[in-house]
Order: sequence, then C-alpha cells, then structure tokens
Amino acid sequence: MLATAPRTSSHPPEIMRPGPFVSRYTLIENAAEEESFAAAVAAGLARRPRSIPCRFLYDEEGSKLFEEICELPEYYLTRAEREILVARADRVAARFDAPVAMVELGSGSSAKTRVLIEACLRRHGRLRYLPVDISRGMLEASSLALLERYPALEVRAIASELEAALPHVGREASGPKLVLWLGSSVGNLARDEAARFLARVREQMAPGDAFLVGIDLRKAKEVLERAYDDAAGVTARFTLNLLQRLNRELDARFDVRRFAHRATWREEEGRVEIEIVSLREQRVAIESLDLEIELAHGEAIHAEDSFKYSLEETLELARAAGLRLEDRWLDRKERFSVCAFAVS
Repeated sequence: MLATAPRTSSHPPEIMRPGPFVSRYTLIENAAEEESFAAAVAAGLARRPRSIPCRFLYDEEGSKLFEEICELPEYYLTRAEREILVARADRVAARFDAPVAMVELGSGSSAKTRVLIEACLRRHGRLRYLPVDISRGMLEASSLALLERYPALEVRAIASELEAALPHVGREASGPKLVLWLGSSVGNLARDEAARFLARVREQMAPGDAFLVGIDLRKAKEVLERAYDDAAGVTARFTLNLLQRLNRELDARFDVRRFAHRATWREEEGRVEIEIVSLREQRVAIESLDLEIELAHGEAIHAEDSFKYSLEETLELARAAGLRLEDRWLDRKERFSVCAFAVS
C-alpha cells in the first residue's frame, strides 16, 4: 500500500460529510489514483517477471475481502495482535500526559484500533483520530461508525496512499502523536524499503511521540502458508480480485477461471510470496492501456510479499530507520509482536 505517491496539490480539497457529525468529521482526499493504477499496471505487466504493486489489491472489494481474511481461523495475525493491544492499551495511553492525535496508517475498518481509542478516551477524555487508507469507501464507513460510537472523538480522515499522506500527518496532528501501523503491513515492503518508510514516518514525529508497529514473526512454513492460502479460499478471492479490478477499471479481458492464487514461504528471504499463476498459455488484452500480454502456462504475476522478522531483525529495522525500540510485546504463543518505537 505504499510506493509512488499520486500527483496531487499540496493542499487537496476537504470534503465535509453532512449530517450529525459534520463538526467532528473531515475527509481529506488525494486525487489521481486511477492514473496511478494505470501507470503501475502498464509498467508491471509489460516486463518479466510480471508484477503489480500490492497496494492495488485494496480497492473497495479487496478491502472487504481482507476484512474477511482477518476473521479466518488460519489467519492468526489479527487475533494475536488484538490480544497484545487489549493487554497493553492502557499502558500506551498512559505514555501521554495530554490528549493525543492518533494517526493510523492503513486503517481499514479500524476494528482493532477501537481498543486504543477507548483507552485514550478513558485517559484523556477526547481524541483526534487521523485514519489513512487507500480505500475511500472503507475509510468513510469506518470513520462514521466510530463517530457514532464515540461522542468525544474527532476524525480527520485521509484517503490516500501512505507515502502521499505523510505530509498531511504533520499538518493535521498538532501536539503529541501516537502513530499506528498495525496488521503487519510493514511486511509488505522489502526490509530496506521498510526501513526507509519508517524513517519517513520518523520525520513527522517529535520527541515524546510514539510509533506502534505490528510485526509478524518468523515461524514454521506450514503455519505461514496456511495463513496466506486458507481452506475456504478467501485469500485466493482477495488476490484474484486484482484481475477483476483490471477488468472493471482498465477494460481488461482476464478470465479469472484461468488463474490461481499461490502462497510460498521463502525461508532464506524470510517472506511469504503471493502470486497469481496462469493455468494455461494465454493472451490477454488490456484495452484502455492498448496493451496485450502473453502468459505462459505456469507464469506468475507477483502480487504481494509478506516479510517476517526475528526479534533481532526488529532491532535492526529500528536502527536502520533511526528509531529507538522502547517496548516490544508478544502474544502468549509468541507468534506476533507489537513494537513501540520513539525518535532516537
């Protein structure tokens, strides 16, 4: 969900939602996402090995499917992270002496975040929440649900890719900041890219701010591959929705029945590799790009990586980003970590 920021003005328009929450809700939207999608697809499919950046998995339908994935028995990450947040939320809120601005990168449904929102409201009485997500539909729905539930909450939502949103974080989050990047989204970036992005976040932080990052840990191959290739096939639907999105938005001619989802643990690299695999030799046109690609039987389109970390690798990540690891919490089965970083 990162990569190149879309072209946008430095001060995009603010769209106010009418209704009972108008005084507590603002949507800040970065434009030109369609152009960014088309350019990335044209570049990624015209070369070999073929790939499409993983941020484009998260259109409205993809975001809904990912919420389903989070409830799957094989997908332990959400439950493990929630366990940690429930146990540590009050301690996180107590780090601050005054009301904070809570920034969440890749907020999705904000389901797990409610634990931290409630802890901050109990501690300080009010909270400004800045969710950032690429899916405007998911962002609006989750923001309005939170406003209805928490009368002391103000939401300034940012519909944007994460890189493009960072300058707005500094402008909108006055006072102490609690920045969240949960769900092991850091794993979607190669290790050097992750360090660079964390360093970009650090540039928006001040002494006394906190940065919570959910990081999945290395574990057995069978556990990891089941987590990304569940028995019910929800993850496969999520990945293959990328082809459906190409059909919907770029007038492509992908027959999804001719493709399969594949998840492979690469031990040496420490990542789960997610691919869309062609089940036959075929030629596919993408009309709006004036592009036609030929796929061999078994040829893959790379869709996503999920890097996993050892405990030592989380320390290396912090050092490379210029951050200090203040706390690190694990779930009871030691499958997942939430790291509390600060400006070093």
